[in-house]
Amino acid sequence: MEQGRFRKGFILGIVCTLIIGGGGLKIYDVVQSNERNQGAVTDSFVQKAKYIEETVKESYTGDIDDEQMEEYMYKGMMASLGDPYSAYYTSEEYEELTTETTGSYEGIGVVMQQDVNTGEVKVVRCYEGAPGEKAGLLPEDVLVEVNGESVSGMELSEVVDKVKSSQDQVAHLTIAREGESEYLEIDVHLEEVNIPVVQSEMLEDNIGYIALYEFTEQTEPQYMEAFEALKDQGMERLIIDVRNNPGGLLTSVCDILEDILPEGLIVYTEDKNGEREEYTCDGENELDIPLAVLVNGNSASASEIFAGAIQDYSKGTIVGTTTFGKGIVQSLIPFNDGSAIKTTTAKYYTPSGKCIHGTGIQPDVEVELSEGLEQETSISHEEDNQLQKAIEVVKGSEAG
Repeated sequence: MEQGRFRKGFILGIVCTLIIGGGGLKIYDVVQSNERNQGAVTDSFVQKAKYIEETVKESYTGDIDDEQMEEYMYKGMMASLGDPYSAYYTSEEYEELTTETTGSYEGIGVVMQQDVNTGEVKVVRCYEGAPGEKAGLLPEDVLVEVNGESVSGMELSEVVDKVKSSQDQVAHLTIAREGESEYLEIDVHLEEVNIPVVQSEMLEDNIGYIALYEFTEQTEPQYMEAFEALKDQGMERLIIDVRNNPGGLLTSVCDILEDILPEGLIVYTEDKNGEREEYTCDGENELDIPLAVLVNGNSASASEIFAGAIQDYSKGTIVGTTTFGKGIVQSLIPFNDGSAIKTTTAKYYTPSGKCIHGTGIQPDVEVELSEGLEQETSISHEEDNQLQKAIEVVKGSEAG
């Protein structure tokens, strides 16, 4: 009989928490239903959460921050999805995130990217003259610790937040660098960073060159300013460089593509229910000169939308190596207390219906960057064999 009652209790899901201390033994009974159609946040969840909080406050010897405990419960809910692109943001984190998309923020002046398979966070670009470059960080450096705390298992936004919240405005970074047998320790001062999202110049033979570092609110107006300046100088051909561009705002990349593509579809998204949202171009500002687009394995998200649309319309030649393969949509959903969640809500498709996620954009002309140049923060045009190939391609192209 006793055994039968035990089995019945186990089936009902009775959880007994034992606390053994100076005060003896305390038992909390939390009855949980097997029914999950109510979702995860059931009455029993709230009850159990309160028991855990009471237990910790009675037993834990350290300091307890109620607000932080609450925030980490929300973070845990998002982490349970197993999606490296889903996260919960406190009001402070959300404010920082939205500030970055405007093109200016306080930080160390590097672009970081997370490998979806390994979880490694690495540096993909150091802004010229910014604190990261001045301290000696290089592209391809992998972050191991921030201020003595391991970043293993952290979501990218958490790592960024750890850096930005460093005490005394100095981030102590432990990094792994290819070719180095031991970790490197680098201190980087936090400063106000104005993100240089566009850089341009005129190359020989009237070939314009425009590099797009990120897609922020400032990218399209800066792109148009650069384009018009090059046009006034007699530009006859154009190279757009989105290597190491991690992406950014969908609206930003669509605005630039409206200055390049013919009339038609730019990109579309499809959610879990098959609902489709389309972004289109009126074709009134279609580019009429030969174009090449430089890409690499760190060209992600909006950069892939950019390259994919140009490739589908044959408006230019894609040169470099296969892109990162992040073709999923993250939606930011703010709450009235200033916090927000970011979660994956759809997939991107190029105009021809190609899904970018997991595969990336295959270049029309594949060219690996010469060995040893990956970690260089400044490469001369003569050394840059991918750029040299793009120059060769546009020289041999006619306007489409």
